Amino acid sequence: MWYEVHPTPVKGGDGKNLVYVRPKSGMKLSMKQLEDYCERSYSLRYGELSRAFDVFVRVAGRFLAEGYRIDTPIGSFAPKLSLAKQITDADEVKDRDVRLDGVEYNPGKLWDKEIKKWLDGFRRFQNPDTKEILADKDKLEQEMRECIKRNNGYITAGMFARYTGLTLYSARKQLTEWTKGENPKLLMTPRGKEHIYTEI
Repeated sequence: MWYEVHPTPVKGGDGKNLVYVRPKSGMKLSMKQLEDYCERSYSLRYGELSRAFDVFVRVAGRFLAEGYRIDTPIGSFAPKLSLAKQITDADEVKDRDVRLDGVEYNPGKLWDKEIKKWLDGFRRFQNPDTKEILADKDKLEQEMRECIKRNNGYITAGMFARYTGLTLYSARKQLTEWTKGENPKLLMTPRGKEHIYTEI
């Protein structure tokens, strides 16, 4: 497995930033690619996997909505709840205060066992040095402007990260930095769960 090493914002005992590892950026398969592979390698009819997922999501969604935890061969799923506000007295909790916060997924040990059957060690991919990229502000600003031109006048942290080789955290931090100060270069606008950045 190819992996990359990146710094975190957290300092270690020696005063330097701790690092973390992650699989090499860009290692992604679409559902179509999975379908193609299953058809070639396991004689599964094309579309069968997608249909199975579609039915599972609909059926599981119904039972999750009723509060069930669902145990499956690929792990367990359970509704995740939260309160809309901080409450210290259990008797004060009303139905309207409860919110659905998504679905908790616990893969169990199945994935570890399956992945280890195929895993043949790790190889380091020499990903770009984040500190080095962030040090050259003029070049970074030029790349930001080029990226905006290529993407119809706006940019997201994900786009900027892919374009520059920065981590998502560093890309978001740099873009946000350009929205501050007396002469900001970018305007940040919420869009769904992410932000888009446009030139001022």
